[in-house]
Amino acid sequence: MYFVRTAGEQDLGKVRDLLVETWHAAYDRHFGAGKVDELIELLLSPVKLRARLAKRQSEFLVADNGEDIGGMGYAVMSEQMTKTVLLHMLYVRPSLQRNGIGRDIFAELETCFPDAEVMRLDVEPENAEAIAFYEAHGFAEVGRNENAGPGQSGIPALVFEKRLASH
Repeated sequence: MYFVRTAGEQDLGKVRDLLVETWHAAYDRHFGAGKVDELIELLLSPVKLRARLAKRQSEFLVADNGEDIGGMGYAVMSEQMTKTVLLHMLYVRPSLQRNGIGRDIFAELETCFPDAEVMRLDVEPENAEAIAFYEAHGFAEVGRNENAGPGQSGIPALVFEKRLASH
């Protein structure tokens, strides 16, 4: 049984291991393992994860069973878009997917931003499993970004949004 809680500094090693595993499982077939390794080093370094943990107006959650981290989620209030929370990461260990862990993390993230009216995210266009998950949780496609990630990455993403329940 996994319980969702706020992540702490002591979780970052296990979170990084989970992210490396899930990113390779999700993205190797689209970008190749070498490119995924580059992105992991660029976006998911221990320093970057620690910065996310410390960021104001953000929530960094883990699903923990007392021994292992089975999933994680990270969202932050947008600095550019009014009343919008950006869901940057929601990952569940591949062997544990479809057991409700992602749903539980997502449900908690939805409640963490009382001033937000919209949740927004980018998803890789070929990631049918993630798209199905988000659509099942009330998201709709609202656009496309040809340079998701840092700089002019050339990595396309679909943009999804969900209206959040009024508080």
